[in-house]
Amino acid sequence: MKRRPLLLGLAALPLLTSGCATLQQPAPPLMGTGDLGLVIERATGSVLLVNTTHRSVLARITGLGDLSHASLVFSRDGRHAYVFGRDGALSRIDLLTRRITAREQQAGNSIGGAISADGTLVAAQNYTPGGVKVFDAETLALRADIPALTANGQRSRVVGLADLPGQRFIYSLFDADAICIADCTDAARPRMTRIDGIGRQPYDALVTPNGRHYIAGLFGEDGLALVDTWADQPVARRILGGYGRGQQPLPVFKMPHLRGWAVAGRHAYLPAIGRHEVLVVDTTTWEEVGRIPVAGQPVFVMARPDGRQVWVNFAVPDYHRVQVIDTLVQRVAATLQPGKAVMHMEFTPRGESVWISCRDDDKVQVVDTATLATQASLAAQAPSGIFFTARAQRMGF
Repeated sequence: MKRRPLLLGLAALPLLTSGCATLQQPAPPLMGTGDLGLVIERATGSVLLVNTTHRSVLARITGLGDLSHASLVFSRDGRHAYVFGRDGALSRIDLLTRRITAREQQAGNSIGGAISADGTLVAAQNYTPGGVKVFDAETLALRADIPALTANGQRSRVVGLADLPGQRFIYSLFDADAICIADCTDAARPRMTRIDGIGRQPYDALVTPNGRHYIAGLFGEDGLALVDTWADQPVARRILGGYGRGQQPLPVFKMPHLRGWAVAGRHAYLPAIGRHEVLVVDTTTWEEVGRIPVAGQPVFVMARPDGRQVWVNFAVPDYHRVQVIDTLVQRVAATLQPGKAVMHMEFTPRGESVWISCRDDDKVQVVDTATLATQASLAAQAPSGIFFTARAQRMGF
């Protein structure tokens, strides 16, 4: 009585085995996304999926187009990355399945974007044709096409796009000397606030960690434009006007970048355009309170999450150097040479390590921020931007 069921079960084994052989490759192992990140490989249109706990590369994801000036943002749960390519493509990557799940050729030239605070909208800032496009984060369906126009009706390049509380985005118009705020609560009919006459040629911007202040750097003049986004009628206030006054201007070898990570405690640390200095600004008064001499023209000025250190990289000919500023004493405490053509730096969520991309050495260096010892060296193809999923929980990232 018991032999027949046993034989039937054994007979079924070949069928089960053959059925398993036709399945796809096994899915990646279950894991959280909190210690994951992406490294842009600008020369090959690919990104590396990395694990920051184990300091390892998990996968390479290809087919992302021109990544020569690429950036990305993460969904609120840290599972998806939205990659903005220089060729105007917007791609969504699933970090757990390690593949592209959606792609939209949305413009001719794009240099970045943002995701709304509630994670439902993704906005791309465009050089060509100029303007901002807003997409549904789930489907990448177009929700709004917001033109950016100069006084004579020509298209302007858009820079410095960042998220604000609510479904709002703020950005600068390089060719129109203006800052705009788009309230996309009703994405089909965005409510626009435009601030003109902010200063010449805003090139990049940051939002303070609380989302209140937006600071746009000005390429056309010494100074920056500050907007209090909590005001009922926001206006632009000039800060640090004439910080290079009386000094011979230097040629600018690479445009510096501004981001929210440059705020440490009550101070903001900002790159001086074309100067070998980092400007220190009191965030309660927005007045300059110091300058720190550095090795070259700063590009990224980035505060460690606890604010105790600020790390700086440089334009040519000093782009093999990285300097560490001790914010307690407001001076450079160490100079490192991690590799050739340092493009970007990214701190782990609590700041115990910093990842540094060395484009011309085809590697990413991981450095202990306390001892400055190298913890790992990872092969990468012309790496540039480094982005960790902890950004999903921070405004302006």
